[in-house]
Amino acid sequence: MANLLIVGVGGVGSVVAHKCAQAAQRTNVFEKITLASRTLSRCREAADAVRARTGLTLETARVDADNTDELSKLIRAVGADIVCNVALPYQDLHIMDACLEAGAHYLDTANYEPPDTAKFEYKWQWAYADRFREAGLTALLGSGFDPGVTNVFAAWVMKHKLDEVHVLDIVDCNAGDHGKPFATNFNPEINIREVTARGRYWERGEWVETDPLAFSMEYDFPDGIGRRKCYLLYHEELESLVTHLKGLRRARFWMTFSDNYLNHLKVLGNVGLTGIRPVRFQGRDIVPVQFLAALLPDPASLGPLTKGKTCIGNIMTGQKDGKAKRVYIYNVCDHQSCYAEVGSQAISYTTGVPAMIGAKLMAEGKWLRPGVWNLEQYDPDPFMEALGEYGLPWQCVDIE
Repeated sequence: MANLLIVGVGGVGSVVAHKCAQAAQRTNVFEKITLASRTLSRCREAADAVRARTGLTLETARVDADNTDELSKLIRAVGADIVCNVALPYQDLHIMDACLEAGAHYLDTANYEPPDTAKFEYKWQWAYADRFREAGLTALLGSGFDPGVTNVFAAWVMKHKLDEVHVLDIVDCNAGDHGKPFATNFNPEINIREVTARGRYWERGEWVETDPLAFSMEYDFPDGIGRRKCYLLYHEELESLVTHLKGLRRARFWMTFSDNYLNHLKVLGNVGLTGIRPVRFQGRDIVPVQFLAALLPDPASLGPLTKGKTCIGNIMTGQKDGKAKRVYIYNVCDHQSCYAEVGSQAISYTTGVPAMIGAKLMAEGKWLRPGVWNLEQYDPDPFMEALGEYGLPWQCVDIE
């Protein structure tokens, strides 16, 4: 049994709280769960929702995740063995520092991003490997869906379906509709930074850069979703998978967007509202994309409105027993089913469930290893088993 501290109580944090409560009731894996955020009222709201659905009482606390000293004191005060970071990516390093200071294991769902540069890169967190190893602590990076489940999918395919992989395409489709003119399904600032950044993919031993959304393809998704247009982006799991999956000749990440979403984004970009550098307005500095985020609907408010499904998975081409083979491993998740279970839409659900599973495997000692690790570096089988058990069933099929 472990004491768990969840830092950040947005849409994903609420799902993590619900699923950790379920795990605690089924297996007694978590002795105590504490929710902490800068806004204490949000912690209490989430705790009340968990108690109403599960009957389990969670602790709450206020903390500034940018303040390492304040957070390390909270970790000690609640006796946390594991800290699950579902705050903003800008805060990853502060939280890792607090874990080292207080002696707690660390887990997150997205890699560190510097506030003034829109880019994914693991170098800042990988640089902590020696410090965590020497402290006898584990840091598990990217235990969401993508990154996260997509990494575990790759590891499982390499263990059970392919002897070597040559081409990896990660394809993320959100076929949901919330009825709003323009909204993002997770933190607006992070979402817009991700989509408007330059694309990048791995080809024959080097990274190739592209203009934002310059390349697209159509893919026919399963379970009634049908054909959707997908755009090439850069996503953080490509960096770790290219590092750890030997033999890759090409690795790409694709995501679907509606024409309506892209048209709004283009107009907002043309007038400067997607910018990340501060501008002076009425005697103070404001970041345009942060101002835009304040105007857009709170992603948590989209839960009761969103209908449809998500489908996220890996298309992996390689060899098995000397013969060419291609497989598609994926999950389909229904927005309304997620809302009925935990009060959240599928984007938050598909990120929050894997975060709980990562914390659960750490608490059980199955995924504990001093140092800093990405998910594909562990045995995928216990994670894959838990996915179906806790609401994210998956399929793996051979394709032409």
